[in-house]
Amino acid sequence: MNYMNAFAISAAGLQVEKQRLDVTALNLANMQTTRGVDGKLYQPLRVVAAPGASFAGHFSSAGALLAQAPQARIETLDLPPRKIHDPGNPAANSDGDVEMPAINHLTEMVNMTTALRAYEANVVAMNAAKTMAQRALEIGS
Repeated sequence: MNYMNAFAISAAGLQVEKQRLDVTALNLANMQTTRGVDGKLYQPLRVVAAPGASFAGHFSSAGALLAQAPQARIETLDLPPRKIHDPGNPAANSDGDVEMPAINHLTEMVNMTTALRAYEANVVAMNAAKTMAQRALEIGS
C-alpha cells in the first residue's frame, strides 16, 4: 500500500478546512463594518469544496493523486444587507437605518466548529496512516 496517497488525501482535507476557518474568521471580523475602503458593503464569503476524483480514483495512481485532490473556491454570497436602526451612526441613511453585512454570528460559529472538527479528523487520519507505515517498517526489519 502506498501511504503517500493517504497522506495526500488528509493534506487536501486539511487545506480545505483551514481555508474554511480563515473565511469564517474574515466574516466574523467584518460583521459590524458598514462600508469598506472601496465604499462598498462587505459581502459574506463561503468556501465551496469541489470534489476531485472518486474515492476509488484516489487509490488508483499516485502520480495523478494531487491533481485529483478536492479544490476549494471562495464564493461571495449575494445577500441583502441587514438594516439596523441607529440614527446616531455616521453611516445612517435619512431614516436612521444603517446597512450591515448579512452575517449571522451563530451560523458562522457553527461553520467554525464544523471546520475545526473536520480539521481534527484529518489530523487523526494522517496520524493513523503514519502509525501504520511505521508498523509496516518495523515488521519488515
